[in-house]
Amino acid sequence: MKGVNFVDIKDAGDPIELAKRYVQDGADELVFLDITATIEKRKTLSELVSRIAKEINIPFTVGGGINSLEDAQAVIKSGADKVSINSSAVKNPNLITKIANEFGSQCVALAIDTKFENGEWTVFVSGGEIPTGIKTLDWAKQAEKLGAGEILLTSMNNDGTKNGFALDISNEVSCAVNIPVIASGGAGSKVHFKEVFEQTKVSAALAASIFHFGEIPIPQLKQYLKTENISVR
Repeated sequence: MKGVNFVDIKDAGDPIELAKRYVQDGADELVFLDITATIEKRKTLSELVSRIAKEINIPFTVGGGINSLEDAQAVIKSGADKVSINSSAVKNPNLITKIANEFGSQCVALAIDTKFENGEWTVFVSGGEIPTGIKTLDWAKQAEKLGAGEILLTSMNNDGTKNGFALDISNEVSCAVNIPVIASGGAGSKVHFKEVFEQTKVSAALAASIFHFGEIPIPQLKQYLKTENISVR
């Protein structure tokens, strides 16, 4: 499913078929987020995770409804390489440390849904519905200290707009921490990827709509970045 600014969610296709296509197209990594798991108080779809994992051979991150070490264990047992935690980490920061101690920091991706309001970027939880008042930069730094291995930073203002990534906060966070940061939200053209890699220190850029609906084929995007002297796998 894919939305705009975290609302107006539309069906984007079968996750297993899309996952297989992305592997064939040369995607470096796949992130599967059960976007309503936290809201509906249900667990991540372990069975679907298992089915997807059997079809792909690239790093696979899974998030949504992971509220305990046991939830993380179940997802990793189903075939995920990493777990993405968001709302649960804000409520219980020690969960980051618990999962990192059990599986290693490389298995813990902290997802931060951030929104620019009243002159500052702050953290939202529960699928972007609830403001926390926590400053995004402060939370990113704290998460690194707690053991997060990477940060998936999604700008709610940019999400689904195809107007480009949020370069300011992406740069601030990627400069403030020493772990990989994945920029997410707003990709709409090849140039947007060039901008985020040239103007910030993010390690990766995530997109959904443009790939789901075939607007920019991954091989074309990678070739474009190579011609722009941006190193890609």
